[in-house]
Amino acid sequence: MPLTDKQRERYARHLALQEIGEHGQEKLLQAKVLVIGAGGLGSPVAFYLAAAGIGTIGLMDGDKVDLSNLQRQILHTTDSIGQEKVASAEKRLHNLDPDIQLTLYPFRLTAENAPEILVNYDFVIDATDNFDSKFLIARACHNAAKPYSHAGIREFHGQTMTVHPGKTACYQCVFHEEGVPNPATPKGPLGALPGLIGTIQATEAIKHILSIGTPLVNRLLTCDALSMTIRKVSIQPDPSCPICGASQPE
Repeated sequence: MPLTDKQRERYARHLALQEIGEHGQEKLLQAKVLVIGAGGLGSPVAFYLAAAGIGTIGLMDGDKVDLSNLQRQILHTTDSIGQEKVASAEKRLHNLDPDIQLTLYPFRLTAENAPEILVNYDFVIDATDNFDSKFLIARACHNAAKPYSHAGIREFHGQTMTVHPGKTACYQCVFHEEGVPNPATPKGPLGALPGLIGTIQATEAIKHILSIGTPLVNRLLTCDALSMTIRKVSIQPDPSCPICGASQPE
């Protein structure tokens, strides 16, 4: 569908980019991205996807807003305390752009509900804060053949990578489930850190939808905010990976 005059004004800076233009912006408006987690990472991801004109954004989170969230979770405000995070996020994102479509999932992803939810989306953002959810997302996205962006943050350190199931190294290839430590008391993170990592995730989703640039696949980007050191570590698919090993091309 052609852009309206209002949309041409809103997305004027995108239209000026040769890699996007009007056709690319139309693709963004037709795209559907699922953001799993509406907290530290999910906040900048959702804001920038909405600002970019992603037509449909799914927001999944089973938690409510707590005062301690506000140091880093910029989707929410003091007035949001006690509200479901997805409801708080819906209000903020519609204030940014009333025309975007938001689908709310005020619960957690499970092995049972994942197939019927993921089938509706073009790209998935892992913005969760625990290992169990991350391995679940890796399995679910592999089974549904949905590309996804992983990210994790702790203290002053962040990491992110993009996965194309069946074609690139997956989360399990890098982080082996049997070596995951037991949950501990949260340490940090620095409030600005998820903004740094989350915007990279949003960028990866936009690049994928537009088929532009080089995706962050088979590479793990790590960031040490204290020294502001950013590295990209090459990784390879693990032939013995219990999630993707059997599907890797020979």
